[in-house]
Amino acid sequence: MKTDDLIEMLSIGPDVGLARTPAGRNALLVLGALLLSAVVMAATLGLRPQLAQAVVLPAFWLKVVFSVALAAAGWLAARRLSAPGSRTGELPLLVGAPVMLIWVAGAITLADAAPELRVGLFWGSTWRYCAVLITLMSLPVFAATLSIVRQLAPTRLRLAGAAAGLASGGAAAVVYCLHCPEMSAAFVGFWYLLGILGPTAIGALIGPHVLAW
Repeated sequence: MKTDDLIEMLSIGPDVGLARTPAGRNALLVLGALLLSAVVMAATLGLRPQLAQAVVLPAFWLKVVFSVALAAAGWLAARRLSAPGSRTGELPLLVGAPVMLIWVAGAITLADAAPELRVGLFWGSTWRYCAVLITLMSLPVFAATLSIVRQLAPTRLRLAGAAAGLASGGAAAVVYCLHCPEMSAAFVGFWYLLGILGPTAIGALIGPHVLAW
């Protein structure tokens, strides 16, 4: 926290609400951006039919947990990369572990399926636009996350931008789960990941330009 922010918070007193602190403002900014993505998704794509039935299935929660894990790993990476001196050695493991686990689950799914079903389990029926939609829905959260990272002290700008994109892509994938009918781990491990890597790549590309002090 910056010294001026600390002085301001202390001068306001203990009754200050969450939104009056820098951390509170940042949380509200991200939540507002995530809500915007959800509203746009619901208005343009709509919620998945029989969503209530889907949420009791383990396959649904597998893709939600995968998306949340990457969003959390990206956010932690962005925070660490924006604080000089923070430990970053474990970040590749935190990012890679969810990917490896979903790939293992996808491989098991394909191995257990009848040969004639494997193509459908990988390609699904929405592969043409799944990754694109996740990338597009990440943009509000991406903008909010980049704004927060700019307030900190990132030194490895390309990596910090990529981490912000990863966090945003994971968050958008969680929202997309409410619409997407696909349930195969093989589909999620490729097409969802591709959509999450979209803002990650964009973040790496623009990080040195938008995050420079």
